[in-house]
Amino acid sequence: MKIAIAGAAGRMGQMLIQRIASTDGCSLAGAIEAAGSNALGRDAGEVAGVGAKGVKIVSDSAAAIGAAQVVIDFTVPAATVAHAAIAADKGVAMVIGTTGLSPEQSALIHAAAKKVPIMWAANMALGVNILMALVEKTATLLDPSYDIEIFEMHHRHKIDAPSGTALALGHSAAAGRKVELEKVWRRSRDGHTGARPTGEIGFASLRGAEEVGVHTVMFASAGERLELTHRAFSREGYALGAVMAAKWLEGKKPGLYGMKDVLGL
Repeated sequence: MKIAIAGAAGRMGQMLIQRIASTDGCSLAGAIEAAGSNALGRDAGEVAGVGAKGVKIVSDSAAAIGAAQVVIDFTVPAATVAHAAIAADKGVAMVIGTTGLSPEQSALIHAAAKKVPIMWAANMALGVNILMALVEKTATLLDPSYDIEIFEMHHRHKIDAPSGTALALGHSAAAGRKVELEKVWRRSRDGHTGARPTGEIGFASLRGAEEVGVHTVMFASAGERLELTHRAFSREGYALGAVMAAKWLEGKKPGLYGMKDVLGL
């Protein structure tokens, strides 16, 4: 499986290259960085600390994606949309871990998925996807007298809030209650908010230091509180899931897939 990495010199990009280097049946075929990056022209393997791989980091996304069977993208919305259009044009599958896309940008990903298989997930860590399944199941078992609150914390560099994973957990809880998340969510609280409505799904976001990611879903009633928590200690879990997804996409028909499909949940 020939894989291209977008954002190859970033922290996630380097972790992905390390995972590819240690995964049988996978090889690095392309490495992309934005124009102006000081990593351009360097060997992507050396930047990631796994030794020379004979793949230079370039800003020519079309050339890097065209050399691969699948491209993995954990960058920013505008870049991800551009890469999806290139992948669709060249018949290259795609794994997307980018969050914070606007409805218009999301529509462009859906359009690209009509031409090539795309696996798009807010979080690719295996534990997080199991957490999502547990949250949905728990929400089916506990009635709306249990208040649902979703807490997340990430590093100071994260640019969107609530995190894509927190929102995905919210959708899992809403699915368990058979409601639309957008009709019951409270994405933030400030000032005189009044009493908490029954059935509301609340979010709280913290940012600080280098925290990789903490997500807790709390079910609270008058007499008890149940908390389901996942904490990532490194980006390795995300990279493992992303490369697993890349291999899973081989031979798949065009369409939009999720980690539930990859894991058979």
